[in-house]
Amino acid sequence: MKQTVQVDLWEIERSCKARGYRLICGADEAGAGPLAGPVYAGAVILPEGLVLEGLNDSKKVTPKRRDRLFEEIQEKAVAWAVASVDEKEIDAINILNARMKAMELAIQALKPAPDYALIDGNRDNGITIAHETVVKGDGRSANIAAASILAKVSRDRYMEEMARIYPEYEFERHKGYGTKRHFELLMKYGPCPIHRKSFLKKLEFAQSND
Repeated sequence: MKQTVQVDLWEIERSCKARGYRLICGADEAGAGPLAGPVYAGAVILPEGLVLEGLNDSKKVTPKRRDRLFEEIQEKAVAWAVASVDEKEIDAINILNARMKAMELAIQALKPAPDYALIDGNRDNGITIAHETVVKGDGRSANIAAASILAKVSRDRYMEEMARIYPEYEFERHKGYGTKRHFELLMKYGPCPIHRKSFLKKLEFAQSND
């Protein structure tokens, strides 16, 4: 019988506190992989030891629970911020740089400012404050998990707004990701202004449609 191991989401933060850091934020992004729309990032400083029921990697939480956590994080956080980098800038600087820029922008927007950041993943180019990277951090750090929720919900809501502007692409269903249905609609209509040309250039949808 498989046992579920309970992860201590505050272990990494406690280690940072022991090294003398006071305000520790987590940062994560959402939307690196889609064919359309911006990449979003969240940055959060939670009160030390705060337990939020169901807080985990945003991809593992139900949409309904994500929405509740989104509101709860904003209410209880010491500081939180969301930032985005749009599809045109993604095309200009590439998605790896865009996701790091979004995280840096979110971190810089935090008031009070953190003195240390936990960055989800294994890349840290462009992060200007003291920091460390945490692989699979959205399942290991409370602050990164909270940042993941803010980024995911914010981006999903933005793509739902885009669905009203470009209803033929059904962005409310797939949020810009490369699903079978999204590819079918691209085949039918070609790209719209929020599609990432750099993501489509190897496909047959790369013609300009601005």
